[in-house]
Amino acid sequence: MHPYTETIEVHVALTGYGDALFYGALNTHHFVSGQSLKQRLFAWHAPSFYGTELETRQIEEIELVVLPAEEVIPFFSEMHTLLHIEWKWDEQAEHLIRLAPVLATSIENRKYAPSFTAFRTGQLQWTWDPDSLKKQDRTALGKALEQTDESYAEGLSAAYSASVFQRWYSTEEAATDLRREFPQLFPQSGTAPQTAGMDAQSWLVSIGWKADAAPFRPLLQLLEPEEDEPAWRLRLVLQNKLDAAVLVPVRLDSRGRLEGDWPEVWTPFILDRSAGWLEQLRAHLPRIRRAISGSRDVLSDPLGDQDAWQFLTQDSGRLLEAGWQVLLPGWWEAARKKKPKLRAKVKPEEGSERGQSFFGLDSIIHFDWRIAIGDTDLSEEEFADLVERNERLVRFRGEWVPLDPALLEQIRRAMGGVDQEQGLSFQDILHLHLLHSEQREYRNQKRKEGQKDQEEEQPQSSETIRLEVELNEHLNRVIAQLGGGQGGAPSLPVPAGLHAELRSYQKEGFAWLGFLRRFGLGACLADDMGLGKTIQFITYLLHLKENEQRLPGQAPALLVCPTSVLGNWQKEISRFAPSINVSLHYGARRLSGEEFHAQTEQVDIIITSYATATLDQEMLQSYTWASICLDEAQNIKNAQTKQSMAVRSFPAKHRIALTGTPIENRLSELWSIYDFINPGYLGSARAFQTRFISAIEKDKDEQRMQDLQQLVKPFMLRRKKKDPNIQLDLPDKNEMKTYIHLTGEQSALYDQSVQALMDKMKELEGIKRKGAILSALTQLKQLCDHPLLLTKESLPETISSEGSVTAYDLYSPQDMAMLISRSAKLERLMELVRELRDEGERCLIFTQYIGMGQMMQQVLRQELQEPVLYLHGGTSKTARDRMIDEFQSRTLPAAEQPSVFILSIKAGGVGLNLTAANHVFHFDRWWNPAVENQATDRAYRMGQTKDVQVHKFISLGTLEERIDEMLESKQQLSDNIITSSENWITELSTDELTDLFTRRRDWSD
Repeated sequence: MHPYTETIEVHVALTGYGDALFYGALNTHHFVSGQSLKQRLFAWHAPSFYGTELETRQIEEIELVVLPAEEVIPFFSEMHTLLHIEWKWDEQAEHLIRLAPVLATSIENRKYAPSFTAFRTGQLQWTWDPDSLKKQDRTALGKALEQTDESYAEGLSAAYSASVFQRWYSTEEAATDLRREFPQLFPQSGTAPQTAGMDAQSWLVSIGWKADAAPFRPLLQLLEPEEDEPAWRLRLVLQNKLDAAVLVPVRLDSRGRLEGDWPEVWTPFILDRSAGWLEQLRAHLPRIRRAISGSRDVLSDPLGDQDAWQFLTQDSGRLLEAGWQVLLPGWWEAARKKKPKLRAKVKPEEGSERGQSFFGLDSIIHFDWRIAIGDTDLSEEEFADLVERNERLVRFRGEWVPLDPALLEQIRRAMGGVDQEQGLSFQDILHLHLLHSEQREYRNQKRKEGQKDQEEEQPQSSETIRLEVELNEHLNRVIAQLGGGQGGAPSLPVPAGLHAELRSYQKEGFAWLGFLRRFGLGACLADDMGLGKTIQFITYLLHLKENEQRLPGQAPALLVCPTSVLGNWQKEISRFAPSINVSLHYGARRLSGEEFHAQTEQVDIIITSYATATLDQEMLQSYTWASICLDEAQNIKNAQTKQSMAVRSFPAKHRIALTGTPIENRLSELWSIYDFINPGYLGSARAFQTRFISAIEKDKDEQRMQDLQQLVKPFMLRRKKKDPNIQLDLPDKNEMKTYIHLTGEQSALYDQSVQALMDKMKELEGIKRKGAILSALTQLKQLCDHPLLLTKESLPETISSEGSVTAYDLYSPQDMAMLISRSAKLERLMELVRELRDEGERCLIFTQYIGMGQMMQQVLRQELQEPVLYLHGGTSKTARDRMIDEFQSRTLPAAEQPSVFILSIKAGGVGLNLTAANHVFHFDRWWNPAVENQATDRAYRMGQTKDVQVHKFISLGTLEERIDEMLESKQQLSDNIITSSENWITELSTDELTDLFTRRRDWSD
């Protein structure tokens, strides 16, 4: 016996939520403080961290200690307390000490059940199962509850329920398992629990918690009309659990009791439960609730068409939710899933080329209506006859056909919304065919200025009809050819005037352009860089010249391209198609007015730049061009720019976009290109944002992605160099990343810049914060190139990119060594360039900073003692053309032959053929992998005979390394016709910015 050193009398009360409230007394007038009681009473209680985490409450002069409900039964069942204190317990505590072990054992052995009383109030609580307790324990529990007040019993139940949750369902996985195993414990939100006609035991059986001892189960069966029984009827049947095929019909006798031919052993169960069955039927079937009087078997009364429809569509569902079994006609399950389809059946002669009746997306296609319900195909007249019968369930051609009034109304509206005499446009037909898997309610969709766009999303009911199109033979073939099926577009003979040998895929591309022109449909030729989009378009132009006679006053073709490739286009056309008359509309001396008009009558194509087309928009949009082509069409990716709006405003019989990157950053760029080639085809910009951009870029909706691919595919031809059927026989392209440490000076400046930005983040908000982040991005990237770009120190001399410098030694050897050593990147570049020049090879070097380009030009000229070219945005067209000719030349004297070409990634990243180089350096990284790949493809394209080495410089531990990681993931997205914007950086939190910008010391120091 342990000698007690202290005696504490403990009083306990249970709250309605099951929490236990403790207070301690030393004698009648002295109470133990809450802190002291926690320290003593719960000294061994690990769940409360030995009492330290328990809450205390003050009521007058008494401090109470609160033990959470889920810990009450475990605490009192274990009673692990300090032995040197004599604990005296009040009456309620004594009850808990006796009962808790019993209740804890029932919880451990899962001898509990959901509370029927709580469920009826919409709550899930647990109660002990009296049948699972030993007789003496059940007796003790009953006496204890009799000796206490109602609040104690309520608190004990709440504590028990909380312990069950804590023991078995406190984790999300366990709660999910409970929902899966007993779904009827969790009624749908807004629906009342289904308990009519049940007591606690029958309810536990209905939800599957307890096994049903009855040898049968009650079912409600719907009988369909037969020849000898021409009405729908309901009947109650008992199904033998041992043989489900045995169904015993039962009926109400004159005294309101059930009678039928069932086995005698079933009788006690039927007498015990039949009243509950009828009560449940009253609760769930309105018709039964109105009619059951106890003296008539209304279950066998005939049902009208409306009542049968309601039972099939509504009442049977309510019974199933309440735990009843329902037998419905075998055909119903399949029939209810077959929603009505409205089909526009194109007439056999539609789309033929007789009289060019079909030309362009706005061409009108005539059709007949067909309505399909399940496997039943109805004409418009047959459908109207069925609807006139005003029945919900109709036997038609030997089958039952359900006619949902809501869906019938949608069919009526859809048919009424289209003037059958006017027909559907080919655009409507194409959308319906390509998106045939998508369910929608068809609306009248005529494109008129000022109307809401046809593709704008409208709220729809959950049940909608499917509108499909049934094509005739001709349109089936045309659309299949658009999508690449049936051998693709019909082949065309190569024009006689072409001075080139086309590859097979180039012949297919030219034929595809001609095929789409024939039907007035725009085209996006999106072959990889270097696959010859230029020669395919030139072949197309020759085809027009040789096969289409221009009428007097008709405008020729118009080509809009970047300024940097104007000369390239002139040379390529004169080289491959000298019979084509070309006019360049560019520069201060370009023609206008009558002189320009006269020029259009004398030439086959006019070439202009995007900037010039924008300046001369008013004049150019006054002509209807035989064809308009945009080269490097990504230049109109921002639909809101003046440049984009200008070129989209030019009328043309046919529209073509040439681009190797139809998407660089956002899906909105794809919309802009498609709104040029086929205006209105993808809907308005706002509707496209709602329907596709948000769903794909934000929600990663795979179905929307597939829908967009289906819509885009017919008008985009995209082949890649890696495609096995291209057979370019190009040499290999080897990409390697060159990781470089920062110098000490670069590291210090980098850290200072990051710290300065972080300090600003504490003060700036909104647009100022975004501006500061973007400014810091530029500074950090420049620092990785060379600290001189940030410190703004001047070079000894700035060499004009258009001038010719013969004196290379601008620096002293000491100054040159110092300048190079301040940048680890520049130092590494010098090593690699010296090496490749020793081997007689040429290279391209891309940078996005003019200052860096100028510095590299000076340094490389002096180090290599040879000419070094530099092309940037300020370079004139004349100088640009001269540089390209010089670099590509194989005949210049060695002293005059440039072999190193530095280019701005914006000015030199597209439209140039620089296959003399077989090394490409990305001195600093661009945000977009597509832009970098475009730049690389200046060298890696047809005509390249050597393996191309691509070097990507990355400063370790810096933002450049993070950018590289981003580019890796972004490239994967680009392959799925989607990439993300770089503006995400400005939306990062300060902590995330710190993590993104701060140097990784383990790599960089």
